[in-house]
Amino acid sequence: MSGEVPSRTGRSRRILRGPRPEAVPALVARACTLVGLLDIAAGVFPRFRRSRMHAIAEVLPGSFGPFAAALSLSAGVLLLLLAHGLRRRKRRAWRAAVVLLPAGAVAQFAYRHSIIGAVISLALLAPLLRHRSEFAALPDPRSRWRALANFVLMGAGSLVLGLVIVSVHENRMVGDPSLADRITHVLYGLFGFEGPVDYTGPTSWTVAFSLGALGWLTAVTTIYLAFRPEHPAARLTEDDETRLRALLEKHGGRDSLGHFALRRDKAVVFSPSGKAAVTYRVVSGVMLASGDPIGDVEAWPGAIERFMDEAKAHSWTPAVMGCSETGGEVWTRETGLDALELGDEAVVDVADFSLAGRAMRNVRQMVKRIERAGYETRVRRIRDLGDGELERIRRAAEDWRGTDTERGFSMALGRIGDPADGDCLIATAHKADATPGPYGDLKAVLHFVPWGTDGVSLDLMRRDRSADPGMNELLIVAALQASPRLGIKRVSLNFAMFRSALARGEKIGAGPVLRAWRGLLVFLSRWFQIESLYKFNAKFRPRWEPRFVVYRSSRDLPRIGFAAMQAEGFVNLALPRVLRRRTPAPRPCAHAVAERGVRAA
Repeated sequence: MSGEVPSRTGRSRRILRGPRPEAVPALVARACTLVGLLDIAAGVFPRFRRSRMHAIAEVLPGSFGPFAAALSLSAGVLLLLLAHGLRRRKRRAWRAAVVLLPAGAVAQFAYRHSIIGAVISLALLAPLLRHRSEFAALPDPRSRWRALANFVLMGAGSLVLGLVIVSVHENRMVGDPSLADRITHVLYGLFGFEGPVDYTGPTSWTVAFSLGALGWLTAVTTIYLAFRPEHPAARLTEDDETRLRALLEKHGGRDSLGHFALRRDKAVVFSPSGKAAVTYRVVSGVMLASGDPIGDVEAWPGAIERFMDEAKAHSWTPAVMGCSETGGEVWTRETGLDALELGDEAVVDVADFSLAGRAMRNVRQMVKRIERAGYETRVRRIRDLGDGELERIRRAAEDWRGTDTERGFSMALGRIGDPADGDCLIATAHKADATPGPYGDLKAVLHFVPWGTDGVSLDLMRRDRSADPGMNELLIVAALQASPRLGIKRVSLNFAMFRSALARGEKIGAGPVLRAWRGLLVFLSRWFQIESLYKFNAKFRPRWEPRFVVYRSSRDLPRIGFAAMQAEGFVNLALPRVLRRRTPAPRPCAHAVAERGVRAA
């Protein structure tokens, strides 16, 4: 599965086509943050000295000064919110900043009479207009749950900033109000009401306008996010799925993760020739691909180029999770990205597998013990199961999941029993003499997806919590023993993250750095299945195939890691279940509809 793969031009290319940290957007974002802080400071803190502008200000309407303070404060808060979008070259953030910078400059000049503050704001406007072509990125996928997050964060920030506004005018405050009175005054002010704190002179108007502006910002931004049109993430269309299945029929044996490209919550880009494709999902601004490109390896560069162009158009951070060594070589050569070994995939060659020998004694004893307890196993293709049994297995797997969120992305299909996936393999454990449960005698399920014509790749493992320990070992052995009659020559098991570090760190002679790294991984295994997956896979004496993460720069790795944890279901930032809208049932593909029609006939 490794080897040299030529590029379309026949030579090595190190051109970075995807979005890279551009100097201008990054500097503009930092300057926008600075100007935002200056605007907030200008709106919050009182004027320290009189100037010639006061003579002009005295003939203006009495509300002009407080209004200017509120405008400066509002412009500053919004500029802080826009800084991240400017860093990512978002067009809408640029448009908003072009409007806010002059408004903030006018507000600073009118309230603080600060010529320097106004000049700084207008100075940032010049590079924004000059480099407007740099800010052309399209919007990200979005949903309305962000409105709730905005309300919570903006509300908390407004409360803290409001407390500062109330407290900085100490010398004009009537009496000595307590902290509770000040907080009450802030809360009243955010809703436009007068609170218990009073000031001498026009300061009370300034504080009231500023607090009202904060409350207005919180309300308006939340309403905007709640009612703006949704821009959902792309999904596989029926045509996309049909084309991907055609590529897998010809080239599916190359990568054990190929069939997982058919997850219907992924999007896809095809090479210009249509002979290769890359599937991906966008999570928190990271464009995550998984596994190797699908299709003819000669056409991979074209699909990769389309992937990078799409990332650049939206200013997404490109990343690839779990590609093979060959895939990593092509990705790094074609894009200039870097690759880092992420872990190893356990692959068992069926012809070499046997329960005999001292090395397999623990597995052999466990399997014999479970079989003596009355368990039996069945290994079949999905297409060989009846509708009733298949539905029972599907419901059992859902009930036994153990977490509220379906986990898996790079090595999970996300469904069981779709008629279009008739070649998938199901291994089930049964105990006939047990007390019948909601799923009859069914006690455990393993689901495998096709890996070409002569292999399968493990998708999920589920078991009844009341069943005896060792169900997964029993079913893996059953699947391996049944593989010859099913024409299966190789079985891909779980992915063991950082396996080489765990294996080398426990050997005699390992250095202090390697031992410390292994110790950290063992510690993290309390929350994540790092060491346990490695030891579980090692029981079956597999060969280890390295898998890599491809990334743009080292500073992107924390962001990519967080996005990957979201995609895999370890971090869930969605709304609470009681506040979610009911999601429609998964779309059946054309193959599934046709299959159901045949069964009904």
